[in-house]
Amino acid sequence: MTDVTGPPTPSPGTPRVLRAMNDRAALDLLLAHGPLSRTRIGKLTGLSKPTASQLLARLEAAGLVVATGTTEGRPGPNAQLYAVNARAAFAAGLDVNPLRILAAVADITGATVGEFELPTPGRRAEGGRRAGSVVQQVTDALEGAVKAAGLARGDVQRVVIGTPGAFDPSTGRLRYASHLPGWHSPALLDELAAVLPMPVEYENDVNLAAVAEQRLGAARGHDDFVLLWNEDGLGAALVIGGRLHRGFTGGAGEVGFLPVPGTPLVRQVVRANSGGFQELAGAQSVPRLARTLGIDTPEQPYAEVAAGLLARAAAGHGEDERLAGLLRQFAQRLATGLASVAAVLDPELIVLAGGVTAAGGEPLRALVQAELAELAASRPRLLIGEVQRHPVLRGALESALAATRDEVFDTSR
Repeated sequence: MTDVTGPPTPSPGTPRVLRAMNDRAALDLLLAHGPLSRTRIGKLTGLSKPTASQLLARLEAAGLVVATGTTEGRPGPNAQLYAVNARAAFAAGLDVNPLRILAAVADITGATVGEFELPTPGRRAEGGRRAGSVVQQVTDALEGAVKAAGLARGDVQRVVIGTPGAFDPSTGRLRYASHLPGWHSPALLDELAAVLPMPVEYENDVNLAAVAEQRLGAARGHDDFVLLWNEDGLGAALVIGGRLHRGFTGGAGEVGFLPVPGTPLVRQVVRANSGGFQELAGAQSVPRLARTLGIDTPEQPYAEVAAGLLARAAAGHGEDERLAGLLRQFAQRLATGLASVAAVLDPELIVLAGGVTAAGGEPLRALVQAELAELAASRPRLLIGEVQRHPVLRGALESALAATRDEVFDTSR
C-alpha cells in the first residue's frame, strides 16, 4: 500500500533538492569557518552573488542563520557577516560508568552550554538508601545538564548515551559490561524511550572516544584507524572506511578478552569480564610490573595509580633505569596485543587513548611504535589521543550533533 500521508520525496536534480544541497554546504562552511560574508560564502560554494543572497535570506527566514556584525579594517564598505544560529537546535550526550553519569548539552554549533555530573554509588547510596533506578538516574542527569543550559528537556532534539560494553541489537541487552549495575534489564531501552521525549541512541564508550578523535582530535582526516583505550578497562574502537565497525553483537573492539602470549587463557570471558590482553596491559598490570622493578607503589585505584606511575616514568626515565624499564616493558605489552590487531585490520593509524596510555605521553608512544615495528608486518602510525577532557562525553555530543544537523539543516522538506 502506498503511503500518501507525507509530502512527496523530491527527485534528485530538482531545483528544490539543489537548493537544499547549497543550503547544507553553506551551513557546513559556517560551522567550519565561523561568521562569513555573502561574498565569501559565494566564493567558497561557487554560487553567484544573487544566488548567495537568496540562500542567506532563505536560511535567515528559517531561523538557521543570523546576522552577527560586519567586516572591519578592509577597504570599501563593511560587509554583513552571517553565522549559524546557535539556538536552532540542541543535542545532549551522556557518559555512563559504575560511579557516575556525566551529561552535557551542546547547541547546534557544538558549543557546550550545560554540564552536570550525577554520582551513582553502586546499588546503595549514602546511609544505606537504595540508589535510584537507571531510568531515574538517566533522567536526573539529563535534567541537570538541561537546567544548567537554561533550557527545558523538550528543547533537546536528540540524546546519545555512552556505556561500557554494547547493547546487543538482537536482544536489546547490554553485553560485555557486567560491572555496570542496573543496566542489564531487557526492558531498559523501552523504559527509557517511554520517559524521554526525544530520540535516544546508545553507543559503546570507546567507540564514542573514537568519534571524538575522528571529529576533533588525532584521527581527523583518517578513514581507517584503531583507537586503543586504556583506563579502567582495556578496549578498542575500529573505524573502517570512515564508519565504526561494531560487529554482529556490538562486541567488535572488546580486545581486553584477546588471548595474548604471557597470560593464561581466561575461560568464560563474559562472566570473568577480563581476558589475556587486559591482564597483560590493563591498568592493573602497571603497579604489579612496577613492584617487580623495585618501585614502591600502591596497587589501587588501578587507573589512577597506573597513570601516576607512567607519568612519573615518562618524566624520569632518562635518570632512573627502573622507570625506563617500566616504560619499555609496558610498551612491549601494549605492542604484543596491538600486533594481533594490526595483523587482522592493517590500519592506517592507531590512536593511544585513555588516561593510562596518555600519561605515558610521547616516550611511551615512541617505544610502542618501535616494538610494533618488530612484531607486526604492517607499519601503522601511532599517535596519542588529543581529546583529553571527557572524550566519551565529547564523542556522544558529536554523534548526537551529527544526526541533529542532518535533520535540522535539511531544507528540502
